[in-house]
Formats: sequence, C-alpha cells, structure tokens
Amino acid sequence: MKMHRQLQQNIWYKVGTEVNIGEPLFKLPAAVVLLHRVLRETKARYGFEMRGLRLEGARLTFYIKPDDGFKLPLIMQLLKQTFSLRFNIIVGRRGHVWGERYESEILDGEPPEDAEATDWAAIDKSANTPVAGAMAYTLSWDSLRSPGMTITTRFSAHNAAKPASPPG
Repeated sequence: MKMHRQLQQNIWYKVGTEVNIGEPLFKLPAAVVLLHRVLRETKARYGFEMRGLRLEGARLTFYIKPDDGFKLPLIMQLLKQTFSLRFNIIVGRRGHVWGERYESEILDGEPPEDAEATDWAAIDKSANTPVAGAMAYTLSWDSLRSPGMTITTRFSAHNAAKPASPPG
C-alpha cells in the first residue's frame, strides 16, 4: 500500500528522482538541454521557486516551493511525463525513462544555504541551444554504462520513430 504524499501550501520540498535502472542519462548533453527545455515549459505553466538543481548522472534532485494554488504532484507529473515522451521519441525507444515515484520531503523553513538559487537565465540559454536533428545524437550507452548494465539502445535512422502514415 502506497503512502499518501503530505502536501502543504507555501512550503519548501526536497525532491529527488532517478532515471530507470541507473542509466547515466544526464551525462548526455542532449538530455540536459531537453531537461532544461521541459523545466522552462513547466515553470511557465505552473508557478514555483526552485533551488539547488543537481544532475548527477542518473539522479535529479532539487528544492522546490510551489506557488499558491499549485501542487507538487502536478508539477512533477508534467516534468517527468513531458521529458519521458520527448526523450523516447528522440532515441526511438519505448518504455519508462524514470525509475520509481519521485521522493519528496517537507523542509522546516528554507533550503540549506549551499542550495543556490536556480539561474533561470542559464537554463533559458541552455534550453535555446540549437540541437541538430535527433539523428545528430548517436546515443550509445556502451560508453556510459557501468558494468552489469544491459542497456544497448542506439539511435539511428533505422529505428527512429516513424511519422504516422496518412489514413486510407
């Protein structure tokens, strides 16, 4: 039985989530650019403050304070779903990108002093980085994976997501 998440207004949360089976996704520059684009879109749709954004190979952690009227689950759902859908289209695969549910912890007061304020100007600059077509990224997990991992997905024009054919 899953525990219900505690939600409060005007409170900081420490949030963490991990990529499925520990793939070092955030070592790929294209994945970071994609995440920054999705963060910017999420921020435009749901108001929130963010601090201490860290991308550590397969883990994403940050502190977040949703604005009045917005709830953490809605923000995280949009962030994770949008990223997953777009990433899977780019690499031409199906399935989960994120592992288990995200973890959240209510903070007493403000985030730690070492949690820097999010530099939205830098995120916007990264998000606007021109990314050549998906075929420009040969996403080979072989060079990134740790021993014991079984991921061998590679992107190529052959296994790319194909556009839908016209009806009839």
